[in-house]
Amino acid sequence: MAPVIHVILKKGLAGREEYKFTRSFQIGRSADCDVQVLEEDVSRRHAAVEYRNGQWVISDLESSNGIWVNGEQVSEVRLHDQTEVELGSGGPLLLFLIPGEAATALHPLPSAAAEGDRESLEDYARYYFGDASETGIGERTMMVRKAFQRVRRSQKRRYIWIIAVSASICLIAVTYAVFKHLETEKQKRLAGEIFYAMKALELEFAEVLALARKTEDKETIVAVEGFKAKYSSLEESYDRFVDSLGIYGKTVDEREKAILRVARTFGECEVNMPEAFKKEVLNYIRKWQSTGRMRSALERAARHGYVHPISGAMQHYDLPPQFFYVGLQESNFDTHAIGPATRFGIAKGMWQFIPTTAEEFGLKVGPLADVRKLDDLDERHDFEKSTRAAARYLRHIYDTDAKASGLLVIASYNWGQGRVNRLIRQMPEHPSERNFWKFMEQYRDRFPQETYDYVFYIFSAAVIGENPALFGFDFDNPLLL
Repeated sequence: MAPVIHVILKKGLAGREEYKFTRSFQIGRSADCDVQVLEEDVSRRHAAVEYRNGQWVISDLESSNGIWVNGEQVSEVRLHDQTEVELGSGGPLLLFLIPGEAATALHPLPSAAAEGDRESLEDYARYYFGDASETGIGERTMMVRKAFQRVRRSQKRRYIWIIAVSASICLIAVTYAVFKHLETEKQKRLAGEIFYAMKALELEFAEVLALARKTEDKETIVAVEGFKAKYSSLEESYDRFVDSLGIYGKTVDEREKAILRVARTFGECEVNMPEAFKKEVLNYIRKWQSTGRMRSALERAARHGYVHPISGAMQHYDLPPQFFYVGLQESNFDTHAIGPATRFGIAKGMWQFIPTTAEEFGLKVGPLADVRKLDDLDERHDFEKSTRAAARYLRHIYDTDAKASGLLVIASYNWGQGRVNRLIRQMPEHPSERNFWKFMEQYRDRFPQETYDYVFYIFSAAVIGENPALFGFDFDNPLLL
């Protein structure tokens, strides 16, 4: 017979359900599972626990989101005396407890003889270590009792002294920890101030560079390009300062580090990132994990040789190469993609340009613009031309009021730069008050769900792309191939 195994399903901050088994059992959303977990991340039959070869083992039943142990997806793992298993990355948490035989041996149940011994010991304790003032006892016993009480008083004083010293040490430790925490928080605020000061400087030079390009002022262009080289060393100094704060330290989960790095890439201050944003990104990563869309789209991009031309076009216009993932969300990198009819016209091509925007950025719209059909004469279906136009359009959005944030640029691409810019102009001009964190805090109720999904799908895809294996994907970072 298998030894007992306890299963604790953690629910919320304090809730829990407990089970106990001595046989194999299944876990899943289905009503006939022994441990039923009614959450959408959980498959109908998600995992099985069996007693094999003298040990308990949990196996994935080819579920949608898999089973995860210590942040890694596994197909099967041995359960030890205490093992935590997630049903999907960040999903419901199960704690498995297996009472060890060693613990039982250390605390055996008393036998009748042992019970008799216990009573004898209590008699001896009462006889030799009872009240020293009791009468009717021998002189030797009285001396033993007085000696014991003296030792006990001495020990009590020593324990009080030990407790007092320990309390003092704890107080000093807590005070130091609070001081360090306050110092760290102070340094984080300073890091945020430095970041946004750098951002303001970067934006000012971006405006000068944009004007110089329009007027073909070569002298100014050369001067600004020289500044950009110096600015890179300033960014490196900032990176070292942030590293010294421990934001990317050992205590931070590797998945969280990836989120912080991508936020910085898109021009957001990682020091000020809201916790709710991190949780939402992990939520959208789970959405990617539940479908094969990302894999098939990246395979299409690689097969047709789209990856480097797209990332190269973005970098040519001083944009992060991670804007590559806009093409993923827009069309799955399909140059033949055709959107639904809207009051703005029909969007076509990989980058889903509507007719007016396509023409504004140099693309010729074909004669079938008003028909949901592929049009060989429409340059929106031309990969190279439409990709250059998309990069120019994204750069154009950057040079408007959305320039404080790459995530606001992404939102503008989907929702329309006019709508986003009107809201941005109602915010203070300094980048510390005009960024995606503040925008969502102020305008979440006016932000369409479609655009909200759009931004988080692209951002989470970029996070996955940094280290796909970390999130359970078996392909490589497409931007490094």
